[in-house]
Amino acid sequence: MNRILCFVLMPFGRKPAASGAVVDFDSVYAELIAPAIDAAGLEPLRADQELTGGIIHKPMFERLILCEFAVADLTCANANVFYELGLRHAVRPASTLLIFAEGTGQLPFDVALLRASPYRLGPDGKPADVATARAAIAARLREARNLPTDSPVYQLVEGFPDIKRHKTDVFRDRLKYREDVKARLGVARKQGKEALRKVEGSLGDIADQEAGVVLDLYLSYRAVKAWKDMIGLVPKMSPPLARSVMVQEQFGLALNRDAQGEEAERVLLAVIERQGPSSETYGILGRVYKDRWETALSAGEGLLAEGLLQKAIEAYLKGFEADWRDAYPGVNAATLMELADPPDTRGEKIIPVVAYAVERRISAGKPDYWDFATQLELAVLGRRKAEASAALAKTLAAVREIWEPETTARNLDLICKARERRGEDLPWARDAVQALVRRAS
Repeated sequence: MNRILCFVLMPFGRKPAASGAVVDFDSVYAELIAPAIDAAGLEPLRADQELTGGIIHKPMFERLILCEFAVADLTCANANVFYELGLRHAVRPASTLLIFAEGTGQLPFDVALLRASPYRLGPDGKPADVATARAAIAARLREARNLPTDSPVYQLVEGFPDIKRHKTDVFRDRLKYREDVKARLGVARKQGKEALRKVEGSLGDIADQEAGVVLDLYLSYRAVKAWKDMIGLVPKMSPPLARSVMVQEQFGLALNRDAQGEEAERVLLAVIERQGPSSETYGILGRVYKDRWETALSAGEGLLAEGLLQKAIEAYLKGFEADWRDAYPGVNAATLMELADPPDTRGEKIIPVVAYAVERRISAGKPDYWDFATQLELAVLGRRKAEASAALAKTLAAVREIWEPETTARNLDLICKARERRGEDLPWARDAVQALVRRAS
């Protein structure tokens, strides 16, 4: 008896992931995906099994459109897979299962909102704990037989695909509304927390607002250091938006700034477990441990402080290793290594790598505050006064939000104090700290 076909969208062969690991996709298909589809009572079919002649896109499009079930492996964020997934979501309201390999890099924002099943890889890039992962995928496919809508297009765009003229008119109205809110938020950010709260109060039910409007409000609260307002906004959001990686990362940041370090740690570790390592998530987690280290140090809890300092260093290192192009976690790791007693000699090895990473970002033509602040911090670590002066000028000019120079000033102050404890005085570095503090005020 012919079984229902399940089309598999995935890369072929061995491909490198953002984490540096190499994924053996052929083994993932043969050992994990195909057996799981078979266990669900379906017939697996992968694009490279199409042996018909002619234009290869025709059979692929047919399978994407006509197969009742599909599995998409999002590991490595392969461009072909994402193109195919977009087509599938546009034509099929349901029965598309998303999977990804844990620890191979963060899923892009557009799909991070969607439900995806993780699987683990071994050191050889082949699937690990296969029995458990097979069972989970098979169960999700059997669940999909009940045809719950899983396409975000069908879930979020009312009436799709039967779009009437009035829907376009509503879209135009919403676009004008969003631009109006953005303009009001821009004014309110300059006026302070209370003005932002008034804008929020005018929006009505936050869960019904467009994601872009809610995120603008969320980050506006961050800009004025309204940490409690950020924390309070998250449960008001629609569940998919509240669960998104960016919202959860910033939720962790706000919790930490609100002196809820342990809860911030829990939130960020959950993001890493669900989405894999990323420089952003580990960078924020490193800051959580760093703040707790300072608190323990001030309280005279030396052993606890030492342990938290090491956790902060390792978190920042993992963030830098997740994406060598992001210098932020790298420079923080190097700074904390300088603060250790005695200094961690790994800092001497990592600093040139961090310097190269930030140089490449700046040469790409779109530098931001953190790029120049990183150069400043590296110059202070390297005791290079002239470079520090040049970087300080660019850093001060690039400030966007008041908490940015506060963060840099705090790091430089820690370096100065560590050097002073060792009998070294850097008055020009102290001058940089004061300039950043003035800029923040």
